[in-house]
Amino acid sequence: MIRAGLVVLTCVAFPLAAQAPRPLSANDQRARDIFEQLININTTGSSGSTTAAAKAMGDWLLKAGFPPADVQVIGLAGSTNHNLVARYRATGSRLKPILLLAHIDVVEARREDWSLDPFKLTEQDGFFYGRGTLDVKDGAAILVATLARLKQEGYRPNRDLILALTTGEEGGSDYNGVDWLLQNHRDLIEAEYVINMDAGDPVMVNGKRLFRSVQAAEKVYVTFKLEVHNPGGHSSLPTKDNAIYRLAAALGRVSAYEFPARLNEITRTFFQRMALLQQGQLASDMTAAGTTGDSASIRRLSDASPLYNAQFRTTCVATQLAGGHAENALPQSASATVNCRMLPGTPQAEVQDALTRAVADNAVAISVVTPATPSPMAALKPEDMNVIESVTKRLWNIPVMPVMETGATDGLYLRNAGIPVYGISGVFVDINDVRAHGKDERIGVQDYYDGAEYIYQLVKAVSSTHR
Repeated sequence: MIRAGLVVLTCVAFPLAAQAPRPLSANDQRARDIFEQLININTTGSSGSTTAAAKAMGDWLLKAGFPPADVQVIGLAGSTNHNLVARYRATGSRLKPILLLAHIDVVEARREDWSLDPFKLTEQDGFFYGRGTLDVKDGAAILVATLARLKQEGYRPNRDLILALTTGEEGGSDYNGVDWLLQNHRDLIEAEYVINMDAGDPVMVNGKRLFRSVQAAEKVYVTFKLEVHNPGGHSSLPTKDNAIYRLAAALGRVSAYEFPARLNEITRTFFQRMALLQQGQLASDMTAAGTTGDSASIRRLSDASPLYNAQFRTTCVATQLAGGHAENALPQSASATVNCRMLPGTPQAEVQDALTRAVADNAVAISVVTPATPSPMAALKPEDMNVIESVTKRLWNIPVMPVMETGATDGLYLRNAGIPVYGISGVFVDINDVRAHGKDERIGVQDYYDGAEYIYQLVKAVSSTHR
């Protein structure tokens, strides 16, 4: 997925003052070494291997004292893209495990497009650069470092902790690792709930840390094709019934159509808490939208930002266009791809019916290209949120915000399998500098170390006998 900020903030934020580098602790050094090794392994779908990365990460756990039987590199037979599944065993516990999840595949990166080698961790000017530093090898490395640290400290959790570092989330692999594990080895990852490092980034603006997000829902992806066919003819004899014009008119109507606003538990709470960070009309609108669903407030917020708008409603947008067969011929066909992101719980047929009504032309055929895979929301249990809020307050003293992801993650497969998923990354993302999937992807050096400490303390808190 593209890890990006969910909001546009209007607060005044100032960069943090530059600080001299401090000597690394043994824990930070290990976290850095793991991160560097993982970034330096190419795990793209075209020329890389997640198997190599999974084995390398497994070696760190074996070195920390994990029994070989509890560290498995497994995957689709014949594939060069396998997954790592490791289990940190409790002693005599009847509590269900907690699954710690991150994907280790990355999107493509060409050396000529980057200022630096994308497959070599580079530390420069207070940042770590490299493909996957933000999406999401930082999270994978932090989870490995956390379990290695806990094992070497002799920590005894009150339940098993399961680590899954998987392939295929970015779509370049020959299969999806989470889906494959659920279908073939569900017993290895069966859990009470999941902490997914690929969502729920803590958010900052220009260096000012603002809030800790927890992703408990995500929109559902579905793609349609709009298509017009026509007898065509010679371009010297144009007719009124032109396939391209007819499709263009239909797309204009789709562009003008707006799905109705619908709030859920996650988005209501999000806007209520976001209001506390704002001032004036924006704060008032967020409060009204989150408490009463006031239509005027929702209208102003929707107009203010596409990111706010996407929290309120299903969205559909044209993303690809094709038409015609020769420069001197009337087009015999024209087609467009329309990608929709549906609110959780919205039926695919409902969205297709809405597009049909918006298009209002029987000559425009609407078909499904990529069907929806529904993804239910995860209930925000007070006992779980209390732990997250406690660790967040102790380390960062910022509010916790439940969020609905407008993109998609592998949490979809797990939610559909009946396992709740909370997106909880440890590393702050500056919403004015999101480079996931792009040139010179990076995260802050100190943000990485602080994120490693946060996840260490969170994992310990959710698996403590004193909880």
